[in-house]
Amino acid sequence: MMWLFVLICVVVLLAVGLDLFEKVYPPFGGKPSPEDMKRYRKSPNYKGTKFQYPLETKMFKPSPGTLITAIREYVQRKPQLKPERALPQVKLDRKTMEEFQEDTVVWFGHSSLFLQMGGVRLLVDPVFGDSTSPIGGSKRFSELPFSNLDELPPMDAIVLSHDHFDHLDYGTIRQLKDRVGRFIGPLGIRCHLERWGVAPGQIEECDWGEALELQGVRLACVPARHFSGRSLFKQGGGGLWCSWVIATSEKRVYFSGDSGYGPHFKEIGEKFGPFDLTLMECGQYDDRWWDIHMLPEQTARAHLDVRGNVLLPIHWGTFALAMHSWYDPVRRLTQEAKQRGIPLALPKIGEPVRIGGFDYPTEAWWKTVDSVQNVPGFRGARPSRTMK
Repeated sequence: MMWLFVLICVVVLLAVGLDLFEKVYPPFGGKPSPEDMKRYRKSPNYKGTKFQYPLETKMFKPSPGTLITAIREYVQRKPQLKPERALPQVKLDRKTMEEFQEDTVVWFGHSSLFLQMGGVRLLVDPVFGDSTSPIGGSKRFSELPFSNLDELPPMDAIVLSHDHFDHLDYGTIRQLKDRVGRFIGPLGIRCHLERWGVAPGQIEECDWGEALELQGVRLACVPARHFSGRSLFKQGGGGLWCSWVIATSEKRVYFSGDSGYGPHFKEIGEKFGPFDLTLMECGQYDDRWWDIHMLPEQTARAHLDVRGNVLLPIHWGTFALAMHSWYDPVRRLTQEAKQRGIPLALPKIGEPVRIGGFDYPTEAWWKTVDSVQNVPGFRGARPSRTMK
């Protein structure tokens, strides 16, 4: 029985060591203070020991043979998780961005965006690091459209949707914190930002249904169907997650954050729509976790639910976090949007898009990449099952 005792000791020591590592290594973030926890527990979205979406939401749908099935599908489909060469993009510098006159959005890849509305400059979920994890993780396969972060102009605020590594990046926040006026996010984001050196007075946390105004721009924190947490070994249990309504007296934009499909989209559309532009999650999906990440066909449906006009797909084109080809999200969404009559804005990384304009980019630029050109019929796309 000695071997069993030794094994138990090793497992315990390993668990303690990993827990200690997460506590002392800054990229994992911080823990809420007792005062913050008192506020969080009063939220109607806090149930038991964590925040919850009103409907049952599973991070992974287990089924017999799930792992074996996933491996078999990967081998059979041979999805091109990453492009074989650099994606086309539009280069940016500080002077160019400071001279934007119109309400403009610029996609930096994945869910990272620059948004200028009513003269206010926002960065939304900026992740400019090379990886989605502080130890390993998916590596960036698309370059940033600027040479370094000094090429970004000063920002009025950074707006955050949740605390996952591919939406809240330690290195990015550390480099930008002294050039940003405010940090705005859902409940539970404060502890990470404060640990990384952001002044407490710069941070604003919101619950679903709460709103604030920034120099004439109104930001409303609204629901999303997802989860949170920055632990490598425990899923869930972090702060709240959200989507955002960003509006002036003339324009309205909806940013979905990360979300599975749910009734919240229609509720948001009824209360805040219509929207000139929706920035909708479209990527890193799978039939096994569609409670927390929409399939492209669901992205189109959600856009219509929120009463959007033009749809700009995000959460793709930068990191491979699921087992679909890198171009599959935009391929499938393009097909669905055509059937539903949805106008799509399809900018290259770094390409400015005028909000509310009629000259938004529509070129199928991803088809010019070798890895797509050489695949007859876009082989590797997984057909979706019947949606809920």
